[in-house]
Amino acid sequence: MAAVSPHPSVPLSAPVPARALERAVAHVRAGGLLILPTDTVYGIGALAADAAGVSRLLAAKGRDRRMPPPVLVADPAQAAAVAAVPAAARALIGAFWPGALTLVLDVRADPGWDLGETGGTVALRMPDHPLALELLRRTGPLAVTSANRTGLTPATDAGSALAAFPGRVVRADAADPGGGGPDGARGADILLLDGGPTPGPVPSTIVRLAGGSPGPVVVREGVVPRAALAAVLGAAAGVEEGAGA
Repeated sequence: MAAVSPHPSVPLSAPVPARALERAVAHVRAGGLLILPTDTVYGIGALAADAAGVSRLLAAKGRDRRMPPPVLVADPAQAAAVAAVPAAARALIGAFWPGALTLVLDVRADPGWDLGETGGTVALRMPDHPLALELLRRTGPLAVTSANRTGLTPATDAGSALAAFPGRVVRADAADPGGGGPDGARGADILLLDGGPTPGPVPSTIVRLAGGSPGPVVVREGVVPRAALAAVLGAAAGVEEGAGA
């Protein structure tokens, strides 16, 4: 099925130094939190396979385990490795990935992740952003939620991402951060990968195809409209009240 996208791939406003990307990959692999751009808003994340990192992520966000973060993947194969992908999900992936569509799927095989109280499901998305995808290809799946404290406005550029976690963020492209923190800046424990402004603030659309649902259920309508989903599925999706990360 030909890819359908509500907007083209998000271009980078300026080239990202190779050293900045390498620093971001190393920071995440070492268990650190990373702020990164996506095709909706900036996100803050940790390795999905790092339970301690995910716990720090939830604490930074101001959430508990009852609100597990979604997971960003580099390609559909990473999704299929951890989740059951029914025919409807495959159709939506073919139409809207990479893009602003999050799919809530049943976990197929235990990946050893601890994202919180997921009820045996995982929310997966492949972002349509070149820097995010390059990062994900190097790190593997990342648990990512919007870069803001719960209840506040998501960050859509590097400046607002810095302001969202005052005193805790250092830029990955800093020539010499200095100081005594884990990445050089005194007191900083979150690294920021600056990819320029993002298209936000509209979030991804969330569709649930898990937990015995009779069919696709729209949990949150975002960038991808309900009509576009229905056109792919051949029937209107149901609606469920609620909001994802």
